[in-house]
Amino acid sequence: MLLIVIAAAAFLSTLLGGLLALKLRDKLHLILGFSAGAVIGVAFFDLLPEAINFGEKFHTPSALLSCTALGFLSYLVLDRILLFHGESAPRGPLAAVVLCVHSLLDGVAIGLAFQASHEVGIVVAIAVLTHDFSDGINTMNIVLRNGGDRSRAFCWLLVDAAAPVLGVASTFLFTLPGGAFGTALALFAGFFLYIGASDLIPESYHAHPKFLTTAMTLAGAAVLYLAIILIGG
Repeated sequence: MLLIVIAAAAFLSTLLGGLLALKLRDKLHLILGFSAGAVIGVAFFDLLPEAINFGEKFHTPSALLSCTALGFLSYLVLDRILLFHGESAPRGPLAAVVLCVHSLLDGVAIGLAFQASHEVGIVVAIAVLTHDFSDGINTMNIVLRNGGDRSRAFCWLLVDAAAPVLGVASTFLFTLPGGAFGTALALFAGFFLYIGASDLIPESYHAHPKFLTTAMTLAGAAVLYLAIILIGG
């Protein structure tokens, strides 16, 4: 039941982000800044410690951190492919598709985190929900920026909003063996670190290089840290 509620919240978060992208353009840098801190915070304060906790019986800490690096670098390659094709596609459909696949993986991350433990699942869900909000913003912006009209952008926004729901649902069909939880969490930590450091922080700051934007990023990390302490405690 809780996973169903979280999946619905992910849908609404993505949808709301896309709709607000059309109305609150001057304030979005603060929301994106907070989202960046939240995503980076969950990687450092939750996913990496839990990866070591779950994986220490099967892998060395060095091997798990290597998985984090692999996740970071794999996402970098995917991001560069998106950038290359996004520039060559007249209406950016491939870019929108990759963003939707990304949202699908967000849903998978939530489902797998709940397989690991209820506490890990809650924290990952909080981070993904803040990130899904920015996904909705990015989906709307990238379609409009590449020549699409509002109707086409809204259609892609609906697909992107449905993607994390499908991702969560897919995890009802399989479970990871105990030894795989550590490596999976470490990989997702790498994904989250790349998304926060290479996507959300630059996106929030480049158009509004103000102290308040940085403060919101620090606030996002602090809120996730406190949430992890409270849930874990």
